[in-house]
Amino acid sequence: MLFLEYPPCTTCKKARKWLEEHGVFFEARNIKTENPTAEELKEWHQKSGLPLKKFFNTSGQLYKEMGLKDKLPDMSEEEQYQLLASDGMLVKRPLLIEENQVLVGFKEAEWAEKVL
Repeated sequence: MLFLEYPPCTTCKKARKWLEEHGVFFEARNIKTENPTAEELKEWHQKSGLPLKKFFNTSGQLYKEMGLKDKLPDMSEEEQYQLLASDGMLVKRPLLIEENQVLVGFKEAEWAEKVL
């Protein structure tokens, strides 16, 4: 299981603590220093079943500075993957990637249902 986090993020800290408390083995990866590739993002998006917009950190400073709320609707999926891959801070976190599923953001009830 791969856990993508931004270590200073409080939500990521909560998710990491939850995984550890429940004895879930995972490999951690810092989303800022080892941002996902466009290929990884495409694969994870397809596995997740979620709209691609859910992979964007819409409350992030960079998202707002770049005015992405208005730009995303006019971008192709491929352009969005490339954009997400350009900076890990654009990606919603934490991400939990398993063989058959991808969880985006930490919602304890959802993680308990799908991980345990």
